[in-house]
Amino acid sequence: MCGIVGFISGEENKLKVIKNMTDRIKHRGPDKEGYYTDEFIALGHRRLSIIDLDNGGQPLISEDENLIVIFNGEIYNYIELRNELMKNNHNFKTNSDTEVLLHGYEEWKEELPKKLRGMFSFAIWEKSKKTLFCARDNFGIKPFYYYKSDNVFMFASEIKPFLEHPSFKKELNKKLIGPYLSFSFTPTAETFFKGVYCLEPGNILIYKNN
Repeated sequence: MCGIVGFISGEENKLKVIKNMTDRIKHRGPDKEGYYTDEFIALGHRRLSIIDLDNGGQPLISEDENLIVIFNGEIYNYIELRNELMKNNHNFKTNSDTEVLLHGYEEWKEELPKKLRGMFSFAIWEKSKKTLFCARDNFGIKPFYYYKSDNVFMFASEIKPFLEHPSFKKELNKKLIGPYLSFSFTPTAETFFKGVYCLEPGNILIYKNN
């Protein structure tokens, strides 16, 4: 189990904010933490080491520094995909399944999730296009929540990190109370926090910072 966190907004103190947010899910990744920030985005990762224990740190950045990925999960067919990508002249620096996501996105773009077998949620920031690409596995094994307001977009493996962002509005989604009391679950992508949604299994999310 690992944890991912990220946000796109105009804060100047992005590193401080993303560290506070990522600390909220440190129980998901006791082995290592990592961060990436630029003028548009902040990304955080808590890692539980499974594959390539020495070289699988995240966020992972592509050779041309255009793509940055954070990833929670495991790609079962990553070796086959790695071999296929190497035949197409992609050079790998690690043996991690995380790096397969980077090169896979370079090769297949939005079709990448269709190539993957495994349990996963991940986000890839494409600097040149100021675009965030996110995906979740078909069975929804790995969680992915997101929030959008006028001045911020954020996502995480759990909702708790959102509480650390200064632009997050802590509002109860009252319309879910009735369905929850009737069915003991919420039959929707909405959550009890207004404006917070769960990315549904097998879906992708693309956010462009215009």
